[in-house]
Amino acid sequence: MKKTRRAILKSLATVAFLPAFASAQAAVPSIKLALIEGLSGGNANGGEAVYRNLVWAVERVNQRGGVRTREGRRPLELDRYDSKGQIEEAIAALHSAIDGGARIILQGNSSAVAAALIEAIERHNEREPDRRVVFLNYAAVDPSLTNEKCSFWHFRFDAHADMRMAALMSVLKEDAAVKSVYLINPDYSFGQSVQREAKRQLALRRPDIRIVGEELDPLLRIKDFAPYAAKIKASGADAVITGNFSNDLTLLVKAAREVGYDGRFYTFYGNALGAPAAMGDAGVGKVLAVAEWLPNVPAQQSADFYRAFRRRYPNPADDYVHMRLQLMIEALAQSIERAGTVDAVPLATALEQASVSFSGWIGRMRASDHQFQQPLVVGLMERQGTPGVPFDVEGSGYGFRVIRQFPPPKVEMPTTCKMVRPA
Repeated sequence: MKKTRRAILKSLATVAFLPAFASAQAAVPSIKLALIEGLSGGNANGGEAVYRNLVWAVERVNQRGGVRTREGRRPLELDRYDSKGQIEEAIAALHSAIDGGARIILQGNSSAVAAALIEAIERHNEREPDRRVVFLNYAAVDPSLTNEKCSFWHFRFDAHADMRMAALMSVLKEDAAVKSVYLINPDYSFGQSVQREAKRQLALRRPDIRIVGEELDPLLRIKDFAPYAAKIKASGADAVITGNFSNDLTLLVKAAREVGYDGRFYTFYGNALGAPAAMGDAGVGKVLAVAEWLPNVPAQQSADFYRAFRRRYPNPADDYVHMRLQLMIEALAQSIERAGTVDAVPLATALEQASVSFSGWIGRMRASDHQFQQPLVVGLMERQGTPGVPFDVEGSGYGFRVIRQFPPPKVEMPTTCKMVRPA
């Protein structure tokens, strides 16, 4: 395979700390992690944001001496593979990563890609038991991935779409001003699941709310959302519920502002990647976002964590920090040490028992379906400096005031997974 197609780069997170392991490296190799992500194309900003978070997390593990294994202490090494957001490229990158020695695969910014990787990894692990891999998913939130498509080799560290929707609906339920909503989501498995779950939970929690419009838009292909925004405004909807992200969300909220729509946006990803700056004052008091963590969580440890990230990445444009990615790498380090190896079966067995705490935030892996259980928060967009908003987003002057916090049991949901474990 051509090197240009693989687009492999070794992480500075490893290079910076290899001298500390120099004497041991001859006998004990580093542990390769392969990030397979869209690092070019429509969601390149999301892929690069993930990469920055992973670099920081890997640096932290290596700064404290790497991880203990039976062979001795080993550093983590993060390699990146550009899937361009395409399934075929992601599968090719998977095989390249395995051939390059990676036994831990990281991906998340597409549920369709994640589903394809799960199937490919199942086939590979059955055919080549000596080169089995585990798959850590940090953002692909189609609920089916830990339900009917669950796999022993796959672990999800983000709350799935139904869990996120449950948190948003807990807030919307109390929003008496909302009498009608418009649903607009990306047209693939994730967006379709958001659409279905929004209708199901609205019927249960707010049967008085009318759904006045539904759209499924082509993922990362629309350049002009003005026609969509015009329909939303014409529908008279009091609020929009959307799982759109990256450029699709930014262009949608820009178009809504330009046509004069003044309803609320209940979003999965409205808290970053250009969306707050795009909305500007029009989003103040109107845009809500659900996340596993937000910078303005009212706790000193949380503020210290965020300031540490900003010291590592001082450019405001790089300001998209994911607590779940830090918890994921901490859980991986813990599990490697518990297993004493990166061999896939003992490592996966250890990951099933992972329970981590970091900067005041907690999370545990549920063994029955490999769905990580962690707190969720909902924030409301406000100007920086208003009460509860000491930090803004991406230098925009706008941040998210945390209006609700949900401990893990409040957003935990049942699973239909029938886990098949290796003999």
